[in-house]
Amino acid sequence: MSEESGRIIPVEINGQRYPIRTSLDERYVQALATYVNQKIRAAGELTPTGDSLRLAVLAALNIADEFFRCREAEHSRTGQLAERTEQIERLLDEVLIS
Repeated sequence: MSEESGRIIPVEINGQRYPIRTSLDERYVQALATYVNQKIRAAGELTPTGDSLRLAVLAALNIADEFFRCREAEHSRTGQLAERTEQIERLLDEVLIS
């Protein structure tokens, strides 16, 4: 098997085993699977249903919400950093021109 195609790492999510073909570190893939499993369990506690597809969709929506919030926070931090940098540049220009 070539390195490009990766290797198969078995993970268990919501009682089901899935073979994941990846070149990522096995511990990282296991951590991802554990995280998804926790999100599915949390969705099951909030919405008691035996429908595993419904739980998977709810977990996916929760994970997407976390991702969007983190991305927005990062954009906000980046914008604040750019604004501060511009302020410092203006101050330096004022000092150097004087």
